[in-house]
Amino acid sequence: MHIMMLDNDTDFDGWRKAARRLALNDVKPADVTWTVRNAAELFAASSVNGFSANDLPDAPHAAFNVSATFVKLARTAILHRNGDRFALLYRLLWRLRSHHDLLGTTTDLDVAEVNAMARAVYRDIDRMHAHLRFREIGREQKARYVAWFEPEHRIVEAAAPFFASRFADMPWSILTPDVSAHWDGHAISITSGIDKSEVPAEDRLEETWRRHYTGIFNPARLKVMEAQHSYWRNLPEDSIIRPLLEDAMRMTGGFIKNVASEPHTPERQQDTPMVRGDAHDTIAALREQAAGCRACPLWKDATRTVFGEGPQTASVMLVGEQPGDKEDLAGRPFVGPAGEMLDRALADAGIARAKVYVTNAVKHFKFVPRGKIRLHQKPNTPEIRACRQWYERELAAIQPELVVALGATAAQSVFGKITPVNKNRGRLIDHDGTKVLVTVHPSYLLRLPDEDAKAREYQRFVDDLKIAGSLLRRSAHAA
Repeated sequence: MHIMMLDNDTDFDGWRKAARRLALNDVKPADVTWTVRNAAELFAASSVNGFSANDLPDAPHAAFNVSATFVKLARTAILHRNGDRFALLYRLLWRLRSHHDLLGTTTDLDVAEVNAMARAVYRDIDRMHAHLRFREIGREQKARYVAWFEPEHRIVEAAAPFFASRFADMPWSILTPDVSAHWDGHAISITSGIDKSEVPAEDRLEETWRRHYTGIFNPARLKVMEAQHSYWRNLPEDSIIRPLLEDAMRMTGGFIKNVASEPHTPERQQDTPMVRGDAHDTIAALREQAAGCRACPLWKDATRTVFGEGPQTASVMLVGEQPGDKEDLAGRPFVGPAGEMLDRALADAGIARAKVYVTNAVKHFKFVPRGKIRLHQKPNTPEIRACRQWYERELAAIQPELVVALGATAAQSVFGKITPVNKNRGRLIDHDGTKVLVTVHPSYLLRLPDEDAKAREYQRFVDDLKIAGSLLRRSAHAA
């Protein structure tokens, strides 16, 4: 039996070196026990000595390679708290020597478990990016910003570069029970974790944030927030979330009692379902899955995945380009200036936004940093293709009668190819059993410098949306 001791719980380099030498020496997974040095005393009674990678002999005449995909997958999964992760990854590595395409077999139990672990780690990183709040300690030149966070997995070192990029001009510390990360304006340093009792007391910004949160609290996001309750403890608004939820539930209960009951209207079925995607998927389930999407590099700099929102029974689905700065921060589509323009145009076209499903072709914000400003950058074709799976799955789940493509990027995603806007604008196009309407993106109207041109183009945009409005009214009448 080989007992392999790693330096710490996230020692990927040590695991990789040890695993490679074990495999080259034909040591079977069943003959290896993995541990970390701070837990070595657990094996003190064992008659078998612990080894490190350097204790294993070289195998100079043997060699094998694994794909970069496996290396990336293992580097992420090793951050999971699953106590068997080292053994599971070595077993997968051992099997990859003779089955090179194993990672493509999604029904394989080892492959499925490691992928699930990696997705959980990605979601935890996304939630850390979204939920972590800094508090100011000290004033002016002596000020430092400190945050407490309790991650589900060992993600601090992986998540810290995001904060160094986002808050490059302020010194900060992120304190967790595992390890702590610190930024001095030049480099990130990692120290040991601390107990929550050692975290500095709340400061003047805590109450300011709680007042702000009370003002922006949205009961419509009740179910989303309930699903994330384990992260409340990381937020300064933790103390007020539950009272706000209770108030919202009381209000909701009152509304339900006063609403007359109506006969159930069966959901519409689409004659020609998408080849990819599942009509049984729920938008909530898709949103959760997309939170860990790493199909293209845009996730690295974005704050979070911005998924679509709206009723799953919507007759009309609006597809935009990508989230902007405001959407990236809020986690919702079309809440910035373009969203305000869209809301105004929808109202003028006689469409209630609450009746339509709104999403984007690309789910992460692509931008170029200019100091503290993030300038929007148009997604390219590989990025659009990588994200098209989510559009297709949204389409299959919602099964709308009409898809409205807002701009060239949206049209390219919907049709799967570059589609000129002006040439196809303002008319219904049949595509794979769904009607599609192509029009401009509302941000186009914001960029027009001439007021007369802006007024003309805005009216054309409203006229296009009125086509969707007519369909909505016909659907409501038929129902």
